[in-house]
Amino acid sequence: MRKLLLLLLITTVSFAQNANRKFISLNQKDGIVNIKTNDGDYSIHFLSNKIVENSFIPKGQSNNLKSEAVVLNNVPYQFQILKNGNYLSFGTEYITVLVNKKPFQITYKDNENHTLLSEKLGYTKKDSTETLSFNLDNSEALYGGGARALGMNSRGNRLRLYNKAHYGYETQSELMNFCIPMVLSSKLYAVHFDNPAIGYLDLDSKKDNTLSYETISGRKTYQVIVGDSWTDLISNYTDLTGKQPLLPRWSFGNFASRFGYHSQDEVESTIRKFQENKIPVDAIILDLYWFGKEIKGTMGNLDWDKDKYPNPDKMISDLNAKGVKTILITEPFILTTSSKWQETVDKKVLVTDKTGKPATWDFYFGNTSVVDIFKPEGAAWFWSVYKRLINQGVGGLWGDLGEPEVFPSKVITAGGKADEVHNIYGHNWAKLIADGYKKDFPTQRPFILMRAGYSGSQRFGMVPWSGDVSRSWGGLQSQMEIALQMGMQGMAFMHSDLGGFAGDYFDNELYLRWLQYGVFQPIFRPHAQEEVASEVARKDIVTMAAAKKQVELRYQLMPYNYTLAFDNNQKGTPLMRPLFFEEPNNTALTSVAGTYFWGNNFLVNPITKAGVTSTEMYFPKSNNWFDFYTNEKHLAGTTETVKVTADYIPTYVRGGSFIPMIKTIQNTSAYSLDNFDLHYYFDASVSNSAGKVFNDDGSSPNAFEKGQYELLNFTSTNNGKSLVLKLEETVGKNYNATDKNVAVLIHNIKAKHIFVNGQEQFYKTFHEPMQVNVTLTKGTPSEIKIEY
Repeated sequence: MRKLLLLLLITTVSFAQNANRKFISLNQKDGIVNIKTNDGDYSIHFLSNKIVENSFIPKGQSNNLKSEAVVLNNVPYQFQILKNGNYLSFGTEYITVLVNKKPFQITYKDNENHTLLSEKLGYTKKDSTETLSFNLDNSEALYGGGARALGMNSRGNRLRLYNKAHYGYETQSELMNFCIPMVLSSKLYAVHFDNPAIGYLDLDSKKDNTLSYETISGRKTYQVIVGDSWTDLISNYTDLTGKQPLLPRWSFGNFASRFGYHSQDEVESTIRKFQENKIPVDAIILDLYWFGKEIKGTMGNLDWDKDKYPNPDKMISDLNAKGVKTILITEPFILTTSSKWQETVDKKVLVTDKTGKPATWDFYFGNTSVVDIFKPEGAAWFWSVYKRLINQGVGGLWGDLGEPEVFPSKVITAGGKADEVHNIYGHNWAKLIADGYKKDFPTQRPFILMRAGYSGSQRFGMVPWSGDVSRSWGGLQSQMEIALQMGMQGMAFMHSDLGGFAGDYFDNELYLRWLQYGVFQPIFRPHAQEEVASEVARKDIVTMAAAKKQVELRYQLMPYNYTLAFDNNQKGTPLMRPLFFEEPNNTALTSVAGTYFWGNNFLVNPITKAGVTSTEMYFPKSNNWFDFYTNEKHLAGTTETVKVTADYIPTYVRGGSFIPMIKTIQNTSAYSLDNFDLHYYFDASVSNSAGKVFNDDGSSPNAFEKGQYELLNFTSTNNGKSLVLKLEETVGKNYNATDKNVAVLIHNIKAKHIFVNGQEQFYKTFHEPMQVNVTLTKGTPSEIKIEY
């Protein structure tokens, strides 16, 4: 390590520096390195061996230690500061901080002596903004900044950091509901600016190899994160900001949702339509009309309109008996015409103006204020509303307009001025709900659908969606990029209103293509304005039949999808992954979003234009790939023109993969792994592979940590003459496992002999795929050997 650090001192890379900044001194105390300069002080320490945090405190300012994003506890690292003339260096085995005394500059290097980035001008202040700037090299692709539609590689853009809805966007959106002050580089590092105040993130918009972060106020703190791979980098970032809790299993099913259901009769008749047509459904979402007959003037009532919903308790109870959860929209806006207005004024739970009175302003829905969730009394009042609804039987909560949609700078909250807390309103809104569940409903996993958030919002169980996307082909085209980018930033459940939301464009081909994509993205939730029906059960006979197949496939893949969610919970691994995850040095892939991995084993290419009959596909070089629908083989590292049909989008399975599936169920109340299918895609070039299925009760928080789970593990070994598949069950200490009847379906192999647990099986014919039935029992592995 010492030799490496000495080498780092000698082989520094010259980047632009700020000659006006002067190094004065450096000292170390309790694992924190303090650097004094002519314009302020740096405080640098390691949060892990792959994360270093740097806080700059300008002269005249105090150090604000509070972070809205970071949850990683500081682990003291013992390190030696090496000195060599003009240079000082310290670090871990993965990341090194190099201090150039004259001219003053801080540089970050990885464990192979590669410069990741360095401060350029460092800290500068101009008028009302403060800026941190860094040197980039001219080769790196950049990602991050939250949810945008700018092209997968976002370099060249200046990104405003101000959560804001973009109604009806299509292929381009410079500003959306999630602004995360984070940049990820193709050089496998990330920089997270740990300050929620509004500002800008400039990804080299002037094309002078500069990354800069501009803010109006707050912390000048940032973390530099490194990783051995993309998945390791994201795992480290989610160690820093928190892991996503495992969602309730029902949330991986189909939703009935529209804007909106005007009455209890509409809700009940909609679910009847699903049942009559045997279309699986697990939840129904009620938009604005549950608390008011009109769109305008009623927001903030937050209670049932008894004229239109005369018996909500019975309605919810009846739906729950059918295995269908009820999810209600809520907003933080309390209109002056709302039935709750005087109550919130009297209880002093609203944001204020400079006189201390409730601040009010006009927006689309009426004259309004907002609940001050940063005030303990405001958070408690809002939670009391939710607690009452959950006690009524409500299964999930929808937080809308939480940017907040209109939030004037004049507003004052208990957490600061509006512009200081704007970007963390949705974040803290989700937190108060998550905290409320832990306190009052500790055995229930929350479902929190929200339109706005911040760094680390995933740790509250937030399920984000991509806002009011246009119901158009252009709207569909941007959805993969948004979901992939957000997954890289910890928000792995980013999804879209399937079919598109905004507008009255009617196109069944578009609807079906969007649902086909929806099968292979985190949440399957058709939703739209009411001019065009969004629900599968409300479509014409032909479209309904085609859409039903996509819903059924979604349910058939539930063991696979639920296991992806478990991996995300444990490691932060996104469910949707860009192609460059596997080929980080392939510069041709840095901007690709239209083809992606669904988990590790699926390669998916959504069709986002009308009338497509063929498309060009790149098959990653890590494995051969097999068509999920036809079994056709495609060679690793090749580009082909593939045929496209109306029935499904191009979908391929990695050679050597295990794909667990179940038969179609009508909702997850019938979910069971007592009988399931395990598809194995044999590829002679794959010597070894592994797979797994995670299973629990689907509802208990922290089931894995409590030992309330089972893991079914699968391995394959191929020596060129025989294939051996092993199935084994690991059971948590507090889980009652049952025997599993597994139909193992082996694709692409012609067997000469088959042995199950050492006993040869005699088949008259071997079909494709070949089916071998085994029973998996706790503590007793099963083995299939195929000689070919």
